[in-house]
Amino acid sequence: MTGVVQQSKSSITLKGSAEIVCDYLNFGINSILFQRGLYPPENFQSVENYGLTILMSTDNKIKEFLSSTLSQLKEWLIQRSVTKVALIITNVKTLEVMERWDFRVEYEGNPDEAGGQVSEKPLKTIKNEIRDVLKQIASSVAYLPLLDCLCSFDIQIYTKSNVDLPSQWSEAEMAHVKNAQTVKMRSFSTNIHKVDTVVTYKNED
Repeated sequence: MTGVVQQSKSSITLKGSAEIVCDYLNFGINSILFQRGLYPPENFQSVENYGLTILMSTDNKIKEFLSSTLSQLKEWLIQRSVTKVALIITNVKTLEVMERWDFRVEYEGNPDEAGGQVSEKPLKTIKNEIRDVLKQIASSVAYLPLLDCLCSFDIQIYTKSNVDLPSQWSEAEMAHVKNAQTVKMRSFSTNIHKVDTVVTYKNED
């Protein structure tokens, strides 16, 4: 008797897609904090992911802040309520916005699919796309102006108006960069969520 062996395709669910996006943001934001010198290099440790060495913060406050922010973001991504996530870098003394990293979210496919939305896009392909974006983030230090002041960061999540805000969240003003220059990086897609990464920085010229 001959047995027929077939490898089952692993589908990505809506929840799985939201997790992929949040993983990317966790690694991307940590990489930006390191590359832009917001914290001393000794506050980071290297981690292997996406075929890259990525530097991740070891500061418990930053880890907790990112963890709680991204877990809320995941819920809103599943509800298809998020349009953009922004990482805002601000001069601590003057409160001027020095840089803004926008992660724009688009929704692909049909949300009303029976049994829930799934993507057949291979995880390896998605990870390769994410790797290419992270490489661009790492090389951005070549053209971004030096942040020669003490800076802090915050994260803003842009949502559709019908979202219920948890008590620890509040409405915020959009952060504008003066004399702005913008560089758009590659995008990646799970075929459920598509994410564009754009950096807007202050042009000193």
